[in-house]
Amino acid sequence: MLSAQKLAPDTNPIDLVENIFSSQSYELERRNPNEVVIEVQGKWSNMLLFFAWETNMQCLHISCLMDIENKIENRSKIFELLALINEELWVGHFSYWTEQNTPVFKHSIFMHQNEEDFESKLSQIIDIAIKECERMYPIFKVVLTKGMEPRQALYPMMMETVGQA
Repeated sequence: MLSAQKLAPDTNPIDLVENIFSSQSYELERRNPNEVVIEVQGKWSNMLLFFAWETNMQCLHISCLMDIENKIENRSKIFELLALINEELWVGHFSYWTEQNTPVFKHSIFMHQNEEDFESKLSQIIDIAIKECERMYPIFKVVLTKGMEPRQALYPMMMETVGQA
């Protein structure tokens, strides 16, 4: 791991992504020097993590796609749900990939020259992306497959729990 070491100016963070996932035996597809896709088994279904490095901007884009088939035609429900969910997020955002008819979590990270501990920051963002997709999967599922109203689907998420079951 590269933590506590400064990164060289020519470091490609896609290599760091591969380091993070290769030690955990995930299947990686390096599409080109600046893109990699990783399939991750989630609690509800598989997710695809897509990473793209934009050299000129020194920016790494992360997308996490959930495998949910959209069965509703009323896109206004989808966009209302996205707005409600995004109001609650601190990091990243959800959008809807119309080409694939699926929700996607997105976030971008700028990498500064000689930045320390970038791999640790990257690992943290990957964890957040996966956890947010896991947390929101059931909500997207009932809205996209059953047509439930977004506020009704989100209601259990807004309730504060006390104690243990």
